[in-house]
Amino acid sequence: MAITGSIFWKNLEYKLVWHDCDSFDEIKDKKLQQSYGVCFYKGKLVIVHGQIGWGLVGGHIEKDETPEIALEREVVEESNMRVIKQIPIGYQVVTNPDGSKDYQLRSFCLVEPIGSFVKDPDGSVTEIKLIDPKDYKKYFNWGKIGDRIMERALELLV
Repeated sequence: MAITGSIFWKNLEYKLVWHDCDSFDEIKDKKLQQSYGVCFYKGKLVIVHGQIGWGLVGGHIEKDETPEIALEREVVEESNMRVIKQIPIGYQVVTNPDGSKDYQLRSFCLVEPIGSFVKDPDGSVTEIKLIDPKDYKKYFNWGKIGDRIMERALELLV
């Protein structure tokens, strides 16, 4: 299933195409930019407050990191939780204004705390919340692509 959309960032348009997947093998040789998790703890959705508002836990994939390891690292850094289960749900291809493409990965995750939340070491996350998943649009609304990401994650939660 492909869903298209676009976002504007700093007055520039970025085109998005979402693809469902159960494995990231089909894109492992592409320019993988981000790995984010739709993370759940005891049935609640874990969201983080960063520089541009509320969103999912995750971030950039560092050199020599797999997407899975990057997400595990980001979950610890941003929420002081650990990933206990991770399943790919899809990715979006971002066409940048210059025509280059980046791949942003999304996974379903079950997490558990490893201690009290202390702000993200790089300072980008200042607060975390555990919310009822059906209330996510009170915090962020990413249109049809966001709806599909949440739908895929909730299918795995049951």
